[in-house]
Amino acid sequence: MSSPDRRRFLQAGLLGGAALGLDAAPAVEAFELDEVSLADLQAGLAAGKWTSVALVEKYLARIAAIDHAGPALRSVIEVNPDAVALAAALDRERKEKGPRGPLHGIPILVKDNIDSADKMATTAGSLALVGSKPKQDAFVVEQLRKAGAVLLGKTNLSEWANFRSGSSTSGWSGRGGLTRNPYALDRNASGSSTGSAVAVAASLCAAAVGTETDGSIVSPSNVCGVVGLKPTVGLVGRSGIIPIAHTQDTAGPMARTVRDVAILLGAMTGLDPRDAETKLADGKAAADYTTFLDAKGLKGARLGVARRFFGFNEHVERLMDDLLALLKKEGAELIDPVVIPNADAVAPLERLVLQYEFKADLNAYLAALGPDAPVKTLADVIAFNKQHRDREMPYFGQDNLERCQALGPLTEKEYTDAVEKMRKLARADGIDAAMDRHKLDALIAPTGGPASVTDLVLGGGGRGSCSRPAATAGYPHLTVPAGAVFGLPVGLSFFGRAWSEGTLLKVGYAFEYATKARKPPRYLATAAL
Repeated sequence: MSSPDRRRFLQAGLLGGAALGLDAAPAVEAFELDEVSLADLQAGLAAGKWTSVALVEKYLARIAAIDHAGPALRSVIEVNPDAVALAAALDRERKEKGPRGPLHGIPILVKDNIDSADKMATTAGSLALVGSKPKQDAFVVEQLRKAGAVLLGKTNLSEWANFRSGSSTSGWSGRGGLTRNPYALDRNASGSSTGSAVAVAASLCAAAVGTETDGSIVSPSNVCGVVGLKPTVGLVGRSGIIPIAHTQDTAGPMARTVRDVAILLGAMTGLDPRDAETKLADGKAAADYTTFLDAKGLKGARLGVARRFFGFNEHVERLMDDLLALLKKEGAELIDPVVIPNADAVAPLERLVLQYEFKADLNAYLAALGPDAPVKTLADVIAFNKQHRDREMPYFGQDNLERCQALGPLTEKEYTDAVEKMRKLARADGIDAAMDRHKLDALIAPTGGPASVTDLVLGGGGRGSCSRPAATAGYPHLTVPAGAVFGLPVGLSFFGRAWSEGTLLKVGYAFEYATKARKPPRYLATAAL
């Protein structure tokens, strides 16, 4: 793609904040590790440019400077007091035995609904779980430690993964407060993996782990200008993660590049003895997802344009027009439009399934914490929130928790019928049907709109989302930065069949290579004219 073409593509419509005279926030100084990739960090460690201890100290200083102070992003809910010691041990191991792999000595943040059996808490952002000490690491944390990563800290999130209320404000938790979007501080950073997306965008870590039930990785990645991957349910073990619903929950990697996401994904996968769903991934997971990356990966790819998820914003639409032209120029064959059957029909079924499973799955998680857990059931959480209403419910309530509590067990016919019907409509009669009919490699759509202004009074979020089809099917979904509207990032989504992560990473990497659309945040006060 020529420079003039790329310039037109990135500035189509009203794009690029620099020309709009946007208000400036307090100055943020340049940072040595801004936008540095995992490969570059590993090369620097190998060459002696840095030590792991030095990387940890640099990231911790940056968190103190712009997350806790300065623009006060509030993306990191807690730092690991043992991070420096862990890094020192990995530095010694590197000298004595060499690196374990591409994550050896690399600082990684994880979302605060992922257990770590250390000095940090795991709370899902709720004050009700302050003091909770899991008995063992989540499977994902075990895998990261085995890979040699340094657990740098926990990230803020939409409390209870944005499942507490239908009128919640994304990115707010009772424990962590409101996380702010680094591209425009008055804009929402979406949820529920808000802190992970913001921390990655602001280079407060090398990469991060989020979780998703429906949109919680791809939506904050979209508005924060980062790459996010929601894997096929079962590819990454879920044990030790505070749940919403086992039918759809999964952890996933978030980073600034597709390559970094591929590296992190490879370290996260594996057979989780506490999660039977991971048995389905036997023989389907790749040892190294970077082997799929190909700068010419769009050539000959058949991509279905899911028009149902277009048309919600004229500026995004103009950007998408240019993107579709770019995809064709790079050799992709576009089938336009493609209808995903039942894309809307699954919505009420999903709502019912998630509400039933939240009660059962959360009660099981809390029970496993043992007798010293600060709360032991969903009913206890509801009671705690009422008792501490001033701190837990200053902006919105817990209507969804109360609806979940009123439901019966997972043996109820209403639930079993709903989950069976939803899976069929979303899988065989949904994504699979569309891809079979058109012989597709992937489906594409705008991930969502640009970030909306945060409104703690009215709640709500931005317009546009294509997350439901892959979420309800339990299928993979990748979002890649695609450009900007008024200086606010917008992503393009690639989603498809179960276990097609390699294909999605291949076309996503080629798209990223052709556009180079990601731009680092500028910490502006506002994106309004």
